[in-house]
Amino acid sequence: MRAIQRLLLLAEFVLLARCQQKPQVQISPPLEKIFLGDLILLRCGVSTDSEVTWYVNDTVQAQRNHTLKIEAAAPEHSGRYRCQHGNGSKSDDYPINVLGHAPSAALIIRTGQPVVRSGGSVVLQLDYDDGVKGWKCWVNTGEQTKTVRLRGSDEKAVNVSFQSNRLEVPESVFWCGAEKLRSNQIRVRTSEKDVSLEMYPLPAVVGVSLTLKCLAWGTDRVTRAVFYKDNSIIQESQELTYQINNVTESTGGRYKCEATYTHVQRTAGPPYQVVSDDQDVFVQVSPMRAVLDVFADSSMSCSCRLCPANSTYRWYKIDNGQARLLIGSKQRVMTPEERGTYACRFVWTEGRSLLSNDYSYQSKPIRIWLVIGVIVLVVVGLAVVCICLKKRNTTVGKYELAQKGRPRNEADTIQI
Repeated sequence: MRAIQRLLLLAEFVLLARCQQKPQVQISPPLEKIFLGDLILLRCGVSTDSEVTWYVNDTVQAQRNHTLKIEAAAPEHSGRYRCQHGNGSKSDDYPINVLGHAPSAALIIRTGQPVVRSGGSVVLQLDYDDGVKGWKCWVNTGEQTKTVRLRGSDEKAVNVSFQSNRLEVPESVFWCGAEKLRSNQIRVRTSEKDVSLEMYPLPAVVGVSLTLKCLAWGTDRVTRAVFYKDNSIIQESQELTYQINNVTESTGGRYKCEATYTHVQRTAGPPYQVVSDDQDVFVQVSPMRAVLDVFADSSMSCSCRLCPANSTYRWYKIDNGQARLLIGSKQRVMTPEERGTYACRFVWTEGRSLLSNDYSYQSKPIRIWLVIGVIVLVVVGLAVVCICLKKRNTTVGKYELAQKGRPRNEADTIQI
């Protein structure tokens, strides 16, 4: 009997010890550094039925879920995070510091859309000016993180593309890294509906334009699109896009669209009318951005007031919307060799600024030495002509004088 009592006491002790254990704040995706716009999930240890209290800098948060979701990281999300199950012990501090600049590399959707049909996929492209050799990529589906296989690339390759596996979960987060370097995140959502609302770019950035597009899967015969924000109509027309030229904090909200469409093979019956899933727009502050200034002689200067002092400069030519790095142009001031559209950015070890405003360069300026050279050539040419004319006049005069001194005879008579 005593043995049974001891076992029961031991079980109660173990249970009590477990309840009093400190929970640990865990982050997903597993990121070492947080950049503006990152999606992060904070979990309070092992999930239990008890209510969870979250603290940020010792201030109690309203959310009581086991997972605290930060949709788009911003400077105000920096701080010390702690959590507590019920009346148990509080976790240790989990510090978060949101960096105010863009990461070193860029990850973009090369083929596909930010919202795909369940079971679909996208092709992503990693761009890094100093070469993508040795970089790795990952995908996080909320519960687990997997490595994405990249095809081999040569030493000088500055980009590499890869295709995702079939996407089945509601949201997948992709990113890439190498040692202490990182790219931005790309979030791809899935939908079961035949209509989706796409947004470019995501997350929305203050001061930058935002484009919303209503797409119907398998057809381009969309005759009408209605855009909603927080269930209120903001545009109803034949236009399939809704443009926000200057994003502000008030742009944030929940958006969706309704499309009226048909298919080529459908010859009778009314058109379809389908409403997309809701899409949340989270507005973030703009990362550091370079500024391009142009001087009178068309030389360009790159500046960035908030960028680190040890930054270097990179110049790009914009071709078909893509920024192509100009090799060897790492000075603050640059004069183009050919016409085109140019932009610049600041780059440092762990990050970079956004691309600057662009400038369309039309032709080379006329150099002063070229003007002087042309003037000299004209003067010399005129002098040569004057000397030649003077010699010709002198020769003709002597000839005429000689002719006047000769006696006239029949041989001098010209027959007409």
